[in-house]
Amino acid sequence: MQFIKTASIILLFVAPVTLFGQSAYFQQGSKENILLERLEIKAQKDTSLNFSFIKPFNRKWWINAIERIEEDPDPLKLTRVDLYNMQRSKMNSMEWVTGDKSTLQSKKSLWKTFYTTPADLIQVDNPDFFLSVNPVLQLQAGVESASDEFLFLNTRGIVARGLIAKKIGFQTYLTDNQERGPAFVRDRITQYRAVPGAGFYKTFKTTGVDYFDARGSVNVNVAKYLDIQFGYDKQHIGSGYRSLYLSEYPNSYLFLNLNLRVWRLNYVAKTMELTAQYKRGSTDTVFPKKYMAIHHISFNAPKWLTVGLFEGIVFNRLNQFEFSYLNPIIFLRPMEQNNGSADNAFVGVDLKANIARKFQLYTHLLFDEFKLDEITSGDGWWANKWAWQFGGKYIDAFGVKNLDLQAEINLVRPFTYAHNDTVANYTHYNQPLSHPLFSNVRELVGIIRYQPAPKWYLQARVNGWWGGSDPVGENYGNNIFLDTDTRARGYGNVFGQLNETQWVNANFWAAYEWKENFFIEGNLYFRKTNNVATNTVASFGIRWNMHRREYDY
Repeated sequence: MQFIKTASIILLFVAPVTLFGQSAYFQQGSKENILLERLEIKAQKDTSLNFSFIKPFNRKWWINAIERIEEDPDPLKLTRVDLYNMQRSKMNSMEWVTGDKSTLQSKKSLWKTFYTTPADLIQVDNPDFFLSVNPVLQLQAGVESASDEFLFLNTRGIVARGLIAKKIGFQTYLTDNQERGPAFVRDRITQYRAVPGAGFYKTFKTTGVDYFDARGSVNVNVAKYLDIQFGYDKQHIGSGYRSLYLSEYPNSYLFLNLNLRVWRLNYVAKTMELTAQYKRGSTDTVFPKKYMAIHHISFNAPKWLTVGLFEGIVFNRLNQFEFSYLNPIIFLRPMEQNNGSADNAFVGVDLKANIARKFQLYTHLLFDEFKLDEITSGDGWWANKWAWQFGGKYIDAFGVKNLDLQAEINLVRPFTYAHNDTVANYTHYNQPLSHPLFSNVRELVGIIRYQPAPKWYLQARVNGWWGGSDPVGENYGNNIFLDTDTRARGYGNVFGQLNETQWVNANFWAAYEWKENFFIEGNLYFRKTNNVATNTVASFGIRWNMHRREYDY
């Protein structure tokens, strides 16, 4: 509550009387992300699109970019499917479309009230007020070879967003979920006492789980180039499939975001209230809190190249906020040292290059702790904690329209993200904040995505990784919840210790968009490890106005 009060006071002081229009953001897993990646590479030098490493993406920036592209589309060599997706994107962010909107309206509404546009059950589009309200539904049924139990996902809810007087934007998302996932997902829930991506749960039908997913935020543009967002949600920082900075894998969290975008610079200052590691008892109790501050600045110069710097601090004062980290324009590491160096500090650098309107190369390198002389010695010092990602994207591959390829390497050294206490580790609600495979892991990711026709989506994804394990009572650097002072050894630490295991997780997904944002889809998973039979999972269902449920770990 202390953080909430502080954030409220800040908003009162920084928000001037005269405000500018502020936008809501994409939902997690929005279909627009596919087109966003393609247009960023094809446009190559569009500064707004080049800042897409922060997701969810800003709807106003998105529509402005699409309308700029429509003014001169020839250099981008847009496909028929691209043009269709751009039109549907405008339909899904109508509040920021300029000019004639008649082509985005439904030919026939329902009772002249519902579905006046194909994208929204209810839409109000007045000069001083915009409102979009939609149902959320996901019904999936499946089977797996590793268990005789029937798999299911039953999600019902509502999503809404709005804009008041072109000054205040808001969005909310609420679902009720019952789920029995594959056996390896149920094992993870049992081990860490949290549903991946959701957090708190109750038991449902013995081996299933029942949980709410509630998110929401308020957005204000306090100056021409400065946005403030205050809410409860999640975010992804990075250009890759995985993020080594901050991913959408864990539960949502309370946050205050400041985003400054001016010239070729984009700067994000983010403060978060997290839930520390806990063990659920038999009675209700308040979970312990911890806090985190993140700064990320990126520079788009030359315009085809984006360079970023990252820093973050997780601080271990249980249920107490450290006000020195609220300063948005100072390096966090000196503040952390002045506070006694008791906190978990991270720094990173990232690069992204768009090449020939066909390719994108990206990388980011994160340092938790390191000493240069220890790295060069090659002795495997435990505190040389770092993570590295390198990847590439190739769109319209081999001349096939809307065939996109992506390949990625992720390396996370043993003990990275862990700390010498169980509070300041890089986790939230018993889940990692970045890579879902924790640390002490090497991973390869390959993705083939194809949209052969406007309403058809096909994707194949393969994750292969090599990771070590931590036997009961021992710490070899995989489990980031363990105290680093309990490490098994100080030197001789290498990737894959102890008892390195190889895993493969492959997914094949096919979907048909029957109505706007209404998908009929099927999934086929294959998951295998050394000397264990392949677990095959097949599912089929419908999804309406929400993201796919992924089991990519």
